[in-house]
Amino acid sequence: MSHSTPTPARKRIRTTTAAALAAAAVAFAVGGCTVGPDYRRPEVQAPAAWRIDYPMAADVANTKWWEQFGDPVLNELVETALRDNLDVRVAAARIDQFIGTLGTVRSQFYPQLAYSGAASRTRASRVGQPPIPEPADPYFTLYQAALGASWQIDLFGRVRRLSEAAQSQVYASEQAQRGVVLTLVAGVATSYITLRGLDRQREIAVATAGNFGETARIFDLRFKSGIVSKTEVTQVRSQWQQALASIPVIEQQIAAVEGRISILLGRDPGPIPRGRTIDQLVAPLIPADLPSTLLERRPDILQAEQNLVAANASIGAARALYYPSISLTGLYGSTSTAAGSFLTGPATAWQAAASLTGPIFTFGAIEGQVRSAEAQKAQAELVYQSTILNAFRDTNDALIGTQKTIEGVAFQRERVIALREFARLSRLKFESGLIGYLEVLVADTELFAAELALVGLTTDRYTQVVNVYQAMGGGWVDVADAMTPRPVGSIK
Repeated sequence: MSHSTPTPARKRIRTTTAAALAAAAVAFAVGGCTVGPDYRRPEVQAPAAWRIDYPMAADVANTKWWEQFGDPVLNELVETALRDNLDVRVAAARIDQFIGTLGTVRSQFYPQLAYSGAASRTRASRVGQPPIPEPADPYFTLYQAALGASWQIDLFGRVRRLSEAAQSQVYASEQAQRGVVLTLVAGVATSYITLRGLDRQREIAVATAGNFGETARIFDLRFKSGIVSKTEVTQVRSQWQQALASIPVIEQQIAAVEGRISILLGRDPGPIPRGRTIDQLVAPLIPADLPSTLLERRPDILQAEQNLVAANASIGAARALYYPSISLTGLYGSTSTAAGSFLTGPATAWQAAASLTGPIFTFGAIEGQVRSAEAQKAQAELVYQSTILNAFRDTNDALIGTQKTIEGVAFQRERVIALREFARLSRLKFESGLIGYLEVLVADTELFAAELALVGLTTDRYTQVVNVYQAMGGGWVDVADAMTPRPVGSIK
């Protein structure tokens, strides 16, 4: 039986086949062995409907709902806040931070390349070991240059789990920014509505104080003419002073709200421009999506879930420490004591190595890391479930609050109408001498308080609508988020 010599073509085929099989084996080992649990979303029992039913208006939740108030000044304030608010900028920078961490973790998937170069001048000892005999020159120069590569094979998926956790943290930080945007827009709208309500209360207080002041002047003249008693004069003056005393209190509240809005706008506290009055604002429609949609769009829920994903992946990263680690290293360079022979064939040096390391006895070190990671996942899952429950509660409270404040405004408006008539009739009876001024005083005081309360309820009525949009976290958050400063980095 004769043996033929392999041709160069056959050698190349065999070499290529062997390399392909080796690459396939490595790829299988790298991609097919990832320790630790894969993430599964916990089951959540969402209520079938809200306690208060509204007509379906899902599309409303995905638009710039603050524009439905019909106040251009409010629209401008929201846009300014989204552009200049410092908390939004901090959130954007935090996303860049986690993107950088993700890039660092992902780099471990690939070989790490490095270079080095050195030149040194050395004098060797003539009486050292080995000694330098005469007449050999103890002085010599050493030139070195090398390219190195190292690669730690992710055989058991530790780097993949770390990458999964890092990417989830990026997604969580993005949801955190959406949460900041949600809170910011709601905060600007609520504060502006409160400001316009306080402006209206100040107008009522100033007008009422003016009327009471005129009444006090008339009573002074009547007292001097002997028509009314000193008691009635003091009653009128007390009523007047009460109205005057309410004005600085309201003005202090106005200044505080202006300061709060200024901070939201990213500027020093100062005056805030006004648009429509509280009575001219138009309440936006109420969105009425199913409770389950909150799981898909509320930033805090999505952030909590991404934190849970990261915690779950950390378990796999910790468990991978039980298994061996394989590293490949290589070095190719040149070493010479003479500049003329540096970078020539005789000066060439290279090295290739593979190492295998793994734990034997760690006395609970790895077990402790695994246990800690499992406990963190348990905490993250409980936080996720708690966040969902709070989201359902927030939305139910906001929907009920909207309905009840509408009813409250209607009742209070009727009360104001009745008290105005009561005050008018009481004053006519007093002018006719049928009653004393005390009844007029009571009627005017109740009317003043009722008018202020009506403005307060109207403000609360609009605020509850804002709370609904904030609680439901509709697609409008994405619309608003697109108006904010963007992170510098990106992920793929």
